[in-house]
Amino acid sequence: MTDPTLPSATPAFLNHDRPPVPDLVVPRGVQPFHLHQKPVRGRLVRLGPLADALLGRHPALHPAVLTLMGEAMALTAALATALKFRGSFSLQAKGDGPVPMLLADCTESGALRGYARADEAKLSKMLRAEPAPPAGALLGTGYLAFTCDQGPDMDRYQGIVALEGVTLADMTGAYFRSSEQLQSQVHLACARTEAGWRASALVLERVAGEGGVDPQADAAAQEDAWQTALVLAGTITAEEMLDDALPSERLLHRLFHAEGLALDRARALSYGCRCSRARLAQVLEGFPPDDLDHMAEDGAITMTCEFCNLDFRFDRDEVQSRAGRA
Repeated sequence: MTDPTLPSATPAFLNHDRPPVPDLVVPRGVQPFHLHQKPVRGRLVRLGPLADALLGRHPALHPAVLTLMGEAMALTAALATALKFRGSFSLQAKGDGPVPMLLADCTESGALRGYARADEAKLSKMLRAEPAPPAGALLGTGYLAFTCDQGPDMDRYQGIVALEGVTLADMTGAYFRSSEQLQSQVHLACARTEAGWRASALVLERVAGEGGVDPQADAAAQEDAWQTALVLAGTITAEEMLDDALPSERLLHRLFHAEGLALDRARALSYGCRCSRARLAQVLEGFPPDDLDHMAEDGAITMTCEFCNLDFRFDRDEVQSRAGRA
C-alpha cells in the first residue's frame, strides 16, 4: 500500500487516499436526551479513545493547550449534533494570548478534528506564574466564532462574540445569551488519564413550548424545572465525565432519573481529519510560480496538515500554478 503523503505515479489532484491516521469510531460518542414534559434537552459527549487519538497527534503542544483543545472538540461535537444540516460546524477562537488560534470542527456524520497554535514564548512566561492557566488566560482578548458551513450552494451561518469568561464553558454561555437568546449550561472536562487523553461535554438547553414540554405547565413550573435541572447538572464531576467505565446512560441516570429522563438515539463520532494530497495540491496551485519556487527545498515542497500533523511531500515539477497559467 502506497503512502499518500509521498509523491507517486498518481497525479496529486486525483489522489484522495486517506493518510496513515487512526481509523477510529466511537459508536455512542454523543448521547442526546430530554426531560419528559420539562423544558430541558441536552447532550452528553464522551470522546473516549478518540480524544487520545486526536490530541496524540500533537505531542509538541503543552498539556494546558491540549486540555483546551480537547474541551473545544467535545463542545463542538455537542453543538454540531444538535443541528440538522449537511456540512460542517466549527468553533474558532482567535486572541492575543499564548494560544492565538483554537479550532475544532465536526461534520453532520460526526467526523471530528481540532487544532491549536501556541506562542511558545508567551506560554512559557505564563506557565512560570500559573502552571494550569484557564482558557481565558490562554486565549487572551479576541473573539469566539461558531460557524455552520453547508457548502457553496448554501448561505454560511456564523455567530461571533468577544472572548469573555474564565473558561471555555463561560465563553460559550456568553455566546448563547447574546447571540442566540438561549438559556444554556455547559460543563467541559479534559485530562490525561491512565487510559490516555479523555474529553467530555455536557450541554443543557432550555426549550420553550416544544420538545415534550407540558403545554399546561405555567411559567413558574417551567422555570422551577429548568433550575432543578441546572442544579442537578452542576453536581457532575470531571472524574465522572472522563470515566470510561461509567457509561453515558448510567451517568445521566445518576443526574436526572427523578426528572423524567428520556434518552434519544446516540450518535457516533470518528477521527475526522479530511486531508489528502488532492486537497493540498489544490491549495498549492493557488500560489504563483515564484512563490512555489521559494517554497521548494531540494526540488520538493512539504506541506503539513495542521489537524493530523502529517507532512505531505510534493515534487516541485508536479505542482502547476493556476496563477502561472492565467
